[in-house]
Amino acid sequence: MSDVTPEAGGRTSRRGMLFGAAAVSAGALLTACTSNEPKNSAGSAPAASGAQAADDKPGTPVTIGFAGPQADHGWLNAINENAKERASRYSEVTLEITEGSNDTAAQIGQIQTLINKKVDVLVVLPADGKALTQVGLQAMKAGIPVVNLDRVFASPQAYRCWIGGDNYGMGLNAGRYIGEQLKDKPDAKVVELAGLDNLELTKQRSQGFDDALKNYPNITKVARQAAEFTVESGQAKMAQLLQAQKQFDALWNHDDDQGVGALRAIEQAGRDDFLMVGGAGARSAMDAIKSGRGVLKATVLYPPTMAASAIDLARALGQKKGVGGLAEMEIPSSITLYSAVVTKDNVDDYLPTGFN
Repeated sequence: MSDVTPEAGGRTSRRGMLFGAAAVSAGALLTACTSNEPKNSAGSAPAASGAQAADDKPGTPVTIGFAGPQADHGWLNAINENAKERASRYSEVTLEITEGSNDTAAQIGQIQTLINKKVDVLVVLPADGKALTQVGLQAMKAGIPVVNLDRVFASPQAYRCWIGGDNYGMGLNAGRYIGEQLKDKPDAKVVELAGLDNLELTKQRSQGFDDALKNYPNITKVARQAAEFTVESGQAKMAQLLQAQKQFDALWNHDDDQGVGALRAIEQAGRDDFLMVGGAGARSAMDAIKSGRGVLKATVLYPPTMAASAIDLARALGQKKGVGGLAEMEIPSSITLYSAVVTKDNVDDYLPTGFN
């Protein structure tokens, strides 16, 4: 999402965790949002007088507490793996990682344990941003800066920095891509396979998609079905869409995990008369795009690499340094990632970020 407001509804179930708040390329993300560029490297902006940016060289030891999600979805598992892999790159970083939970009370307890251990910095992807705001405030009051990952706390006082995806931009770029593919087709029809409708992120993705289509008066959205971010729901809801809509030109599916099921339904129905755009950036989706076979032609990223960047930001905070490539002495208070569209033309650039 482009603004960093808390999600409505406060859902704490497994599926409510999915995508709380996709993406820049790996290279652009690391340049703009992390601390990996050596200070004074070629092409970097000169640091302001007195500013010092974090770099790859070992620095002051930092213990980072990481409270992530339960890894019961491809994207959520990738969040945890990105955080662990990034921390392992730095010899001076110790990562204290919790078991991961979608239960609000359990996650609060895990974070309080990290606070009691006196970690230097906390990175938190909350099960419910609103419900965990108080524990974020507790950490900040204890002098432990918090990097709030994706699902935002209800108060900016509960975190030092927020980093997350752009749900509105995700829908916007999906709509733009489909619009450009169909702009010369009279009376084009599109359908949408959304995620959970009680999540604010789903509303934002749909709104962005609808706003993009306003620029293409020849295109009409003729149907929308909400699924549940699972393979099973994707297959069932896509089968219903296919049964109800005998002809359409494009499909936007909000989530590549449920897209696996959607593709099964499409194959079973023997349909290949439309193009499909996915969402999030799963490796399976990228492989399908690269093959050029089937209806899936693009996916709009919501990058789990944000967890790696959160570790970089936490390391910089712990070492009291700024971000490489920026002149400011402090890291930004918020970073919204870009929702890149991956197609056959650029899929090789993004394959390393694809998650299982």
